[in-house]
This record gives sequence, C-alpha cells and structure tokens, in this order.
Amino acid sequence: MPLYHNEDQAMLAETASQFMAEEGAIAKQLRHWRDRNCKDGFGHALWKEMAELGFTGILVSEEDGGLGMGHVEAGIVLEEIGRNLTPSPFLTSSVLAVTALGEASEELRGRYLPGLVAGDSVFAVAIDEGAKHRPERIACKAEKSGNGFKLSGKKDFVVQGASSDMIIVAARTSGSDADEDGITLFAVPKDAAGMSHDAVRLVDSSMATHTTFDNVELDGGAVIGEVDGGREVLNKILNAGRVGSAAEGVGVARGAMDMTVDYLKQRKQFGKLIGEFQALQHRAAHLYSEVEIARAAVIKAQQLLDGGSEKADLMVSVAKAKVAKTAGLAVREGVQMHGGIGMTDEYDIGLYMKRDRALQEFLGDAYYHTNRVAELSGY
Repeated sequence: MPLYHNEDQAMLAETASQFMAEEGAIAKQLRHWRDRNCKDGFGHALWKEMAELGFTGILVSEEDGGLGMGHVEAGIVLEEIGRNLTPSPFLTSSVLAVTALGEASEELRGRYLPGLVAGDSVFAVAIDEGAKHRPERIACKAEKSGNGFKLSGKKDFVVQGASSDMIIVAARTSGSDADEDGITLFAVPKDAAGMSHDAVRLVDSSMATHTTFDNVELDGGAVIGEVDGGREVLNKILNAGRVGSAAEGVGVARGAMDMTVDYLKQRKQFGKLIGEFQALQHRAAHLYSEVEIARAAVIKAQQLLDGGSEKADLMVSVAKAKVAKTAGLAVREGVQMHGGIGMTDEYDIGLYMKRDRALQEFLGDAYYHTNRVAELSGY
C-alpha cells in the first residue's frame, strides 16, 4: 500500500489539524492546565469537543456506536495531538482501552463504550510494574474468590489513572511471574474498594499514578477475554498503544521542526538571518528527511495492523524505535538552534523536549524496541 493518506484520510487530517491548532494549542491547553496545577492534566471540555467530532470513538466499531475506523485514522489524530502538545486521554482511552474492550463481552462494551464515544468517560490501562516497560513479567495477582476474583498488587505509571472511570488491569491468574500464559485482563471500575492511587506529575506535565490493589473484589463479568488467555489480547493492546505513541511522536518531531525552521527564518546574527548559514541549512534538511522516514515507518506499521498482517509485530517496534530516535533528534536540534532561549520556559520548544522524553518511555524506549526487532528477526 502507498505510504501516504487517501482522500478520506487527508480530509480527516485537515479537520484534526485545524481543530488541534485552534482548540488544542499549547497556550490554550498545556500551559493553561499546567500552570493551574490541574489534577487531571487535561481539559474535559476539550475531550467533549473531540467526541463531538467523532475522534473519541474512532476505533470503536459502528455496532458499538463508533466510527469503525483503523489505526491509520487514529494515528492522524495522534499526530496532530503531538504536533500541538495537546493534553488529552486519547491514547490511553480511545486507543489502548478501546482495543481491549473490543475483545470484551457485549455487557462490558455496553457499560463503558457509550460514555467514551460521548466524551463523558476516560479510561486507563495498567500494565507496567516497575521503572521500565517490561510486560513480559507480570506479578500483580488475581485469585479466584467465589464467582469472581480478588486482585492484589501494584502497577506503576498508570497514565490518567486517578482521572479514569475504569482501569484495564493485566494480572496473573496462574503460573510464575515471567510465564507467557496465565495472564487475565480485568475492567476495574473507579470506585472499586481496595484500589488506591498515588498521583505523580510526569516531566511533560501529564498525570499518572502508582496504583495499589489491596484485595479488590471483582465479579466474573469484569474479565476481558478468557481467563489465563489474556496474553494475546495484551499483545494487541501493546501494539495499538505503541504505534499510537509513535504517531504522536512523529507529531512532536514535526512540531519541534516547524518551530525551529520558523525561528531560523526570523533570528538575525551578524546582520543575516541564521537560516542563511549553510551549516544550519544542512542540519534542518537532515532533520526533515529523518522525520519523513519515521512517518513512513509509522504509516506502514498502522497499515499492517489494520490488515491483520503477521509482520505487524516487527514493524510496530521498527516504528517505535525509529520515532524515538527521530523525535529525540528533532527536540535536541530545536533547543540548540534556538540558542540560550531554547532553555527557557518562555519558549515552547522545551515543552516538546519534555513530551518526547515521556513518550519515549511509554510502552518501551528505543533500546527495548531495537532489541525486540532483533529478536523477532531471529537474532
């Protein structure tokens, strides 16, 4: 398939670009909520507006009230979110959680998806249990209790955990911590007794929690998929989240690059625009080519996921690793070419560096995914 958008996707991109630039702008959203020390880190009014445009239900099936689109379309929205640093629960709710709920019972879908589509609900996904992303090892346990389960353990860096109406938790129902099998996914409502949150503000001003489950009682209806058979569903969630965060990372890289190029056209030194210096032109040209390559890798991964290809696993990690390195380059070049003011909070370029830092760690950094590419390639 061609590595560019078709006519319908281009129209969606135009709508998302205009909306995020106007309503999701840095001054209007990120700085506004950050400077007010907002406990959620995002605006619920904006989330409602996104729902009115259909964005919140972009991956929800038409049968469940959504648009029934794919990862390419979700990535279009995420790229514009990244480009404008728009704080929102789109990645955790409309990508990761929706992917999980797509494997849930009709009762669970009917309970949670209408609120998401309407922009009234926010969801989180709790996977990691340490400082680094290691989904291969899950120690949080769910033990049989009557007709349901008792959930015990801790999850770290649950993005928007305290703001969520429901958290999807990956827990161990059998086997040892490092076993491939024995994983079950649960939909845990926000008012579940025994669940507590220790909220932390991340480097990019978004909110996450260290969430503790102390014998949280869940009925059998909270199970997503099959008991002990949740690893396959978890892998689907991870692939969706990884390619989604890569798409947002491309937006971060584009936003930082555009801001830097604009600055090169305005700033004068020795009586000349600094954009006239050949050394800076070379660096800008190199950055542009790297961003376009990263964007193509993401689109390819999205297309393979939407097509159910067996090669999707590999390409998702290729995209995540490539974007991590490219966005890192974009924000570093941006700060350097802005000079000393690039280190000040007055200029937005530093905010791109902070968002890139958080995105790189989310669901695996460049080292994790480079290693995964090697393993999937037989090394």
